Amino acid sequence: MSNTPLNKKNSLDGLKRFVFDNKVILLFVLLSIVCILIADTNASYVASEVFTRFGRNTCLVLALIIPCLAGLGMNFGIVVGAIAAQLSIFWVVHWGFTGIGGLLLCVLICTPLAVVFGWLLGKLFNKTKGSEMITGLVLGFFADGLYRLFVLYIIGGVIPFDDPNLLERGFGLRNAFDLTGNLKYSLDDISFLTTVSVLSVVSIFSTLVLSSFDKKMGREVNAKQVTGKVAASVVVLLVSIVARFVPILHDMLGGNRLLMSDAVMLGGIGLLVYAAVMLAWKRPEKGSGAFRKLVNLAVLALVLLVSNFIPAVNKLYRSVRLPAMTYAVICFFVFFNNWILSTRLGQNMRTVGQSRSVATSAGLDVDKTRIIATCISTVMAAWGQLIFLQNLGTFNTVQQQSNVGLYAVAAILVGGANVQKANNKQAIIGVFLFHTLFVVAPLAATKLVGDSAISEYIRMFFSYGVIAVSLAMHAWKSSGGRKPGAEGMSAVMMQPVNPAANSRPK
Repeated sequence: MSNTPLNKKNSLDGLKRFVFDNKVILLFVLLSIVCILIADTNASYVASEVFTRFGRNTCLVLALIIPCLAGLGMNFGIVVGAIAAQLSIFWVVHWGFTGIGGLLLCVLICTPLAVVFGWLLGKLFNKTKGSEMITGLVLGFFADGLYRLFVLYIIGGVIPFDDPNLLERGFGLRNAFDLTGNLKYSLDDISFLTTVSVLSVVSIFSTLVLSSFDKKMGREVNAKQVTGKVAASVVVLLVSIVARFVPILHDMLGGNRLLMSDAVMLGGIGLLVYAAVMLAWKRPEKGSGAFRKLVNLAVLALVLLVSNFIPAVNKLYRSVRLPAMTYAVICFFVFFNNWILSTRLGQNMRTVGQSRSVATSAGLDVDKTRIIATCISTVMAAWGQLIFLQNLGTFNTVQQQSNVGLYAVAAILVGGANVQKANNKQAIIGVFLFHTLFVVAPLAATKLVGDSAISEYIRMFFSYGVIAVSLAMHAWKSSGGRKPGAEGMSAVMMQPVNPAANSRPK
């Protein structure tokens, strides 16, 4: 009995710590719930819109993680990656390429452009160490201005160009044009069966290549593990091919979109089979971390399967259609972030992000590492913008790139990230919460004041508000809990991303 007050105190302290650590997430959850109740809208509509926005925006947000961990803070400069993507779309549409072939050509064009832009951005970041965020923000405005000059005057005005479908008045591109018939849904319309086949081939190829590379580097290769991965991928590939000839499976999985109810069912079965196979193959000891992880996966799988048989939940699931390949690309971005951070380069990035002086003492090329991180982020942003535009289906030539950095940074901050630390989970949670509020807040405002035009002001208020609060809290923590002075937000953004980065190693 004597321990009861202490246990209660510990529980209360734990709850306070949880609330404090997740205050931004909890605030947005509360705001979303309030707006949903006020709007009194259809849950199916909200779910459909949120999952559509999730597929459209997540890759742009995931592009912020690597530079953040490398000590560059929130990379507002991803605008230059978006510009590289839009330039590639302009030329591909002009040349008349369509479908997935046109999108792949956009990737081939925008990737080297994004590398060059990222290299220049990284060089600038190295000249302004400690002020990367304000540098990226200002450079984004500067790049936006150059881009507008190029598309509104130089094309057709200086560079000879004759395309009546794209030109506005003899020079300068049209303010907007429809991507229907060329790039719209070029990635989204790839069926689930085709996605599985492509991923299986990629898995087989990458497993064999990586194992061969490890052998050449003198690293130990687990032949049994490699054989198991290849065999599993071959089985999945054969199943995806055979399923095309089974009418029921072809009708369910061969369409342009995958019903969320089917996705939940497949995901539950897949997780359950994976957990069972791993338990039987590796046979982890009961009570170990690996055993608990597999058991938790099995429980999650059962929850997903059971939820699909609840009428109200199943109705909600069936209102959402998921673009399989787009979600597969999001998974690729997540795995790439995890993989790159597990390599020596990723460890170097973490070291540089924690302390540049320690990294220099360890013999690391700090400037080169920061440039590589910026280039990776810029390329990922360019690919993310391609995914965004092919899903949106409309290319606003002048303004499409303007708020890329703003919305991406706001979303990841909503997920609980800060200017020193970010991960995939925070990015995914942030996209869901931020865009849920984006969907329901205008509906709630319309219900309250009867004016739908206020929705854009609400969106900008939340975007800038999240960024301002996050930066102010970072400044407060960096000053040891003292209230920041009256320098204003520019002073907050001008301070070093990591104060320890400029300190001497003890």
